[in-house]
Amino acid sequence: MRIQIKRKPSWKQLFIGLAGVNAILFILFFTLLLWPVSGAEMPEKTYIEEEPGAEFTVNSSKQNLSELVNEYVDKFMKDQSDKYTVDFGENVRLRGSIEAFQTEIPLSITLEPSVQENGDLVLYASDMSLGLLQLPEKKILEYVKKELETPNWVNIDPSSQSIYIGITQMEIKSNFKVKVQSFDLKNDQITFRIKVPNKTLGL
Repeated sequence: MRIQIKRKPSWKQLFIGLAGVNAILFILFFTLLLWPVSGAEMPEKTYIEEEPGAEFTVNSSKQNLSELVNEYVDKFMKDQSDKYTVDFGENVRLRGSIEAFQTEIPLSITLEPSVQENGDLVLYASDMSLGLLQLPEKKILEYVKKELETPNWVNIDPSSQSIYIGITQMEIKSNFKVKVQSFDLKNDQITFRIKVPNKTLGL
C-alpha cells in the first residue's frame, strides 16, 4: 500500500515539520480508519472539501481491503461471525446464508461498484442466487434487507437492486474524513482520499 501526501498552501509550513512522522502515524491509524464508533449517532453529511485539514491519498489493494472489510463484518455481526464474507475479484461478491422458509439457504450476490461524485460507493447487483430457489432478484434483495443487519450508513434498495455505501457518512474513531476516489477492481487500483481535520490535531 503506497501513501502519498498531498500538500496544500495553507499547510506548507506544517507539512515541512511533520513530513517524517505523517506516514508513521497514518499507518498506525489505518487499521482504525474504517472502524465506526459503535452506537454513535450519524453525523450530518458533509463533503471532505468543506473542512480544513491535512489531506492524504491512500492507495490500497483488493487483498488489504478484503481483510479490513471482513474483519469489520465479523465484528459487526457479533454472534454471526464468519456467516458472511465479502470477496473482491473483478467485482464484489457477497456470500453467506439467510433464513427463509425456516431453513438456512446459501446466498450469493455479485455486485458492480460505482464511485459517486461525493465519494460514496454504490454496488449494483449483476447476479444473485438464493440456493436453488427461483425467485425474482428484487425478492432476493428484500430477503437480504430483512435478514441482514447493516450499519446505518449502508442502504439496501431492492427496487434499484443496489447497495449504497455511505463512506462519507461514517463516523470514525480517529475523526478522519474518508472519500472514495477510485475503485478499479480489475486493475487492483483502489484509492481513498483521507482528511485529518485541523481540530483533530488541536489546530
